[in-house]
Order: sequence, then C-alpha cells, then structure tokens
Amino acid sequence: MTDLTRLTAAEVADLVASGGTSAVEVTQAHLDRIAAVDDRVNAFLHVDTEGALAAARAVDERRAAGEELGPLAGVPVAVKDVLTTKGVPTTVGSKILEGWRPPYDSTLVQRLRAAGTVMLGKTNMDEFAMGSSTEYSAYGPTHNPWDLSRIPGGSGGGSAAALAAYEAPLAIGSDTGGSIRQPGAVTGTVGAKPTYGGTSRYGLVAFSSSLDTPGPCARTVLDAALLHQVIGGHDPRDSTSIPQPVPDVVGAAKLGATGDLTGVKLGVVTEFTGEGAEPGVMAAFRESVEALAKLGAEIVEVSCPHFKYALPAYYLIAPSECSSNLARFDGVRFGLRTGDDGNRSLEEVMSLTREAGFGPEVKRRIMIGTYALSSGYYDAYYGQAQKVRTLITRDFTSAFEQVDALISPTTPFVAFPIGARTSDPYQMYLADLFTIPTNLYGGPAISVPCGLSDGLPVGLQIMAPTMADDRMYRVAAALESTVGTFTPPAL
Repeated sequence: MTDLTRLTAAEVADLVASGGTSAVEVTQAHLDRIAAVDDRVNAFLHVDTEGALAAARAVDERRAAGEELGPLAGVPVAVKDVLTTKGVPTTVGSKILEGWRPPYDSTLVQRLRAAGTVMLGKTNMDEFAMGSSTEYSAYGPTHNPWDLSRIPGGSGGGSAAALAAYEAPLAIGSDTGGSIRQPGAVTGTVGAKPTYGGTSRYGLVAFSSSLDTPGPCARTVLDAALLHQVIGGHDPRDSTSIPQPVPDVVGAAKLGATGDLTGVKLGVVTEFTGEGAEPGVMAAFRESVEALAKLGAEIVEVSCPHFKYALPAYYLIAPSECSSNLARFDGVRFGLRTGDDGNRSLEEVMSLTREAGFGPEVKRRIMIGTYALSSGYYDAYYGQAQKVRTLITRDFTSAFEQVDALISPTTPFVAFPIGARTSDPYQMYLADLFTIPTNLYGGPAISVPCGLSDGLPVGLQIMAPTMADDRMYRVAAALESTVGTFTPPAL
C-alpha cells in the first residue's frame, strides 16, 4: 500500500481528484504521522485534528458532487504560527500570546481554505520570528529530522521540519531575513521567498514590516510553485501588496524540470564565495554550479560590493521596526496580562507583562531598535542603515542588467547542534549572511537542496529581480532535475 505521507503535494492532489484516495484518508495518514513522531521533532505547536478532518470531508463531498477541484484540493498544509487563524491558537512562539484565538483568518489562510487545502495545524517558530535556529520559541526548540540533536534553521524551523519528517507535504513560512530559505537549506527541503508585496501580509503578525514576506515551503520545486500560485496575488487589505498577477511560477517550474537552461545567464556573487562558509558547503555549491553549466546555463562572476554591509544594516532596520511593531503587546488589549492586582499603575502592569511575556532574543532586539530610533542616534544608526539598503538595491539592479539570476549558498554552514550558538548572538546572526541582501532589496529568492556535507543537507540560493519569481523556479527545478531530492534518515 502506498504511504500517503511520502507522496508529493502534486501526487496527492492528483490522487484525490481522480478518486484514487480520499482527502480524509490523506489527512488521517498525516495526523497519524504527527502523532507518531512529533514528540521527538516538536514541529507543531497546535494540531487542529477536528478542523483538518472537517476540511478534508468537505473536499471529498465536492468531488463526489462532481465539482472541479483546484490543483491542491485535499492536500494537507502546515502553517507557521505567525499567521492568524480564526478560532485556532496563534502564539507567534511567544508566551505573550499564549492561548490567543484570533477572530479572523489572515489572507493567506483564507486563500488556502478557498483552494481546498487542509490545514493540519500551526508550526513552531522562533518567538515573533526573531532567530535563526528555532531555539528561541517559548515552547521549546524544534529538532532537525536529519539529526535530532541539531537545529532545523529559523525562524520557521517548525514548517521545514514538518516537511522533512513527512508530517505534511506543504507548509507556509515567513521570511524577514531568510527564515524560509535557511530552514529549507538545513533540512533538505525547498523554501521560497516571493517578491516583497507579492504575497499578502494581512494577518501576518508583524516583526519588521518592510521586510516580512510570507511564502511557500515544500519538498519539491513544483510543489512550492503550486503553493505559491495559490497564496500569491494582490490583496487590497495590504497597502504594500503589488497590484499585479503572480508570474507563471508553475509553468516555469515545469519548464525547468526538463533540464534545459540554454540561454539562461547566472551570476555567482563574488562576495559570497570567499571566507565565511564551511568548506563542505562551498564544495557542494561549486558542484551545483558545474551541474547548472552542464544544463546550458552561462555562468559568470558578478560583484555586489555592498552585500558585505547587509548584515549590520539589517540588524539595525529590523530591530527598529520590531521595537515599533511590538509596542502593541502591552497586556491591555489582548494576550497575557501580568501584575494587575488593583494596586499597580497601568505602566507597571505593562512593564510586568512585557517582562514575563517576551523572551531574551525579543527583548534584545527591542532594546537595539529603540536605541537606534532614539533622539540623537536616529541619523547615525537607522538613517545610515537605510542608505546602505539603497546601495544594496543598486547592486542588485546593476547585477540584473548583466544576468538573469544570481546564485550563492543559502547558508554558510550546515545545521549546527542545538545550544551551540545561543550564548553568542553574533555567531547566530551569521546564519543570515547570504539571505539578508534579498530581503533588503525586496526581490524573490529560493533555496533548493544541492548536496550533502558530512551527511547533512546544503542549500543553493537563487535570487531574481522583483516580480520575476518565475526565473528562480525555472533554475531551481532544473537543478533539482539533475541533483534530485534528499531524504533524511528514518525517524
């Protein structure tokens, strides 16, 4: 009998549509898998068993009635706990929102429901999406299915781990500085950050509003493209949403799967091929570049001199925006409320609530951001960081006048042991080294598995111009066609 949890999302959808299996059977198989392994992985913060089975039954009823089903109808999906879900807990990995059940769905969740996908539950994450390892969740770290003693990347490690552990065929993440792509790279899965504004932020609990981008996570490039097609597009409720249709990412993925990159020009970012990455990561990357060349791509070196300033610029811009966005979590309107015994002032209650509700990394970034925005320091820190952002955007613009897409390793290193970097925030921040420039620019980028180093996955990153998301899918699918997919050891 076919193990339904091992099928791709495209295969599941075809089986459900043809009557080869039911959406309920598929959903139950994944719920059983979660029950069997998630006590070791900790990918999920909440499993919505009742809601998932009800959604699956609705799909089966529609098929029985002869209705035409969408391309992902009946396919289970795991949702990062940063997106609001009506009546389902949304904690953002933080104690300050423990038990909160939103009264509305985010736009992405609405689109997932409309497409007939089956939401299994909410996945673990670094608190408020602040982290690179999913160790900063208030509900314990997520473990990498390749090696349970190692991190699954962050901040969306729960979504990536759920895929690698075969607990879900699809997942949703959010990417502020690499939080979709990094987990994809270290778990051997595919993670795509769409163009900023190409997916709606309505109902996404904000960390850094000018950077946050929700996007698809999957085990294959085609599955990621199918999910991207469902969740993308203009949303009038999001003022930053781009009023343009989603590029044909599915068609691009299918074209790339033919393994022909003739006429495609790819730029290797010079600044990302020197020091800073593990030898095994660079070896896998170089082998992948050679594979892309054999598929017909023209490979050239492209210099982006200001990329080296992206990390410090990001760690001023993102904390500054977070210090503003997180001011709403004060114990007054919703969530945790501590110290309200009738003898304390409102200010004291707010202070006690934030002290109890926020974890150490969130507090660290709030303090950095508040300092950077303070009177007398705004121009020296936040203002300068925004100027660097402009220079990085110019680097991208110049590069895309020469090539169709840029390529680099996704992360400088493979998954490291849990606890190895929590005492040194700077070493943790280095995980973002190769992913941050794209967030500052606003363009799309995807991480696709490209090899192994010491038995652990390595990811290759493909960066494209804004609203040219289809380019990255074509290149990613082409690489996948020759490198293949990667399966972790059995749990």
